[in-house]
Amino acid sequence: MFHLPRGRGRTPFRSIALALVAGALLVLPAPAAAAKPSSNRNPVLFVHGIEGSGAQFESQKMRFTSNGYPQGWIDEVDYDSTRAVGDKSEVDQQIDDAIAALKQRTGKSKVDVVAHSLGTTVMYDYLTNGPDAARRRASVRRYVNVDGQASNPGVTTLAVWAGRRAMGPHEKMPGAKNVTIPNQTHVQTCTSAESFVQYYKFLTGKRPAHDLVRQTGTIKIAGRLLDFPRNKGLAATLQVWRVNALGRRTTAAPRASLSVGGSGNWGPVAVEAGKRYEFNVVRPGVPAHHHYYEPFVRSDYAIRLLESDPITAYAGNRPGSMGAVNIRYKELWGDLGAQSDVLRINGLSVCNKILCPWEHQVNAFFAFDRNRDRKTDLSSPDPVLSNLPFIAGADVFIPASTTASGTTTFQLRSRGKGPVRTLKIPNWDSVTDAVTIQWKDFERTDAPPNDD
Repeated sequence: MFHLPRGRGRTPFRSIALALVAGALLVLPAPAAAAKPSSNRNPVLFVHGIEGSGAQFESQKMRFTSNGYPQGWIDEVDYDSTRAVGDKSEVDQQIDDAIAALKQRTGKSKVDVVAHSLGTTVMYDYLTNGPDAARRRASVRRYVNVDGQASNPGVTTLAVWAGRRAMGPHEKMPGAKNVTIPNQTHVQTCTSAESFVQYYKFLTGKRPAHDLVRQTGTIKIAGRLLDFPRNKGLAATLQVWRVNALGRRTTAAPRASLSVGGSGNWGPVAVEAGKRYEFNVVRPGVPAHHHYYEPFVRSDYAIRLLESDPITAYAGNRPGSMGAVNIRYKELWGDLGAQSDVLRINGLSVCNKILCPWEHQVNAFFAFDRNRDRKTDLSSPDPVLSNLPFIAGADVFIPASTTASGTTTFQLRSRGKGPVRTLKIPNWDSVTDAVTIQWKDFERTDAPPNDD
């Protein structure tokens, strides 16, 4: 998902944190299409960056399907970004396999590729180095290089750049079409509606007719369960529960109970649009992991449930308190005045200028009783988690109970405007249960996308 920020050395804390994450922080084959899109479209493959996964293409995939692309025409590579710089052979093979599968599934001789951050370095190497480079370039019709490296890979390329950069001066790719998205940061530039307009126009030759179109009634969801950031499939039992406004399960049995194999692939599962669901990951010997999403707006086949035993152990096992991570693939800004995001836990605003400076580009905000004193201290970041790029760790005491009989409230107001979004859940104890709150990286749907 990400570039490593420039100029940051490997402090001892950073080395410890990277070791934790490399140990494991914290593609689903789509169904055959019922109808084929117009002939000027090709299947699309997404290649993420460091500490990323196919989840960074979740919203864009739904925008593509909102504009006539079948589910089976879009795929995402989940690769081990902790190794991709030194040894690209594994990810190269994954990309080869994904392209071959897309061509076979769609009957097209070429694919389009969108890569983000470190993924652009991976793709540049894939398209230019080694004896297979010419063959690989021949399979890529058009390529979108999102806020990453700036060397032209020798195929028709759109280079999209973040207008608010924390990684050095603005860049430009020679021989490519270069577009800058104003006032957007690194990951937001990958996931935003404004970027989608640029992707779509470049790949199809015309503007999209829609942003992300809501569906009603029964929809389908699917994805992968991953040991993150190695992005290896994880075997587990996955329960999908319908929950009410308080995050309480509404039935005695889950909507679905799936035995997920080593590939990590799961689904599709039929659910109701506009309703809330909990994904509960159950594995022997580790805390159950409850993933809570905002209501789904349409069928979604790019869900990634991220598991990390080292991080769960680091931030968990604090009796009487909850540990939770808030994830949004649009950076949390805490120091930009009226543009700042407001993230509240039980009414307390936690995303301040110390913990969420925009330059740190926080996508994952861990809240847990760091000092084990049942008190909250927002005056300094966690020295391990916050020394990782794109992650913040905060000392927040969230009361919990062994029976999870209470309620914890999470609220988000994006960029200082728009509605306050609320997710209420049971107050799980960190000794036995881990929690992820997954926020959408978009606020509105259906509106015609902007052109800039």
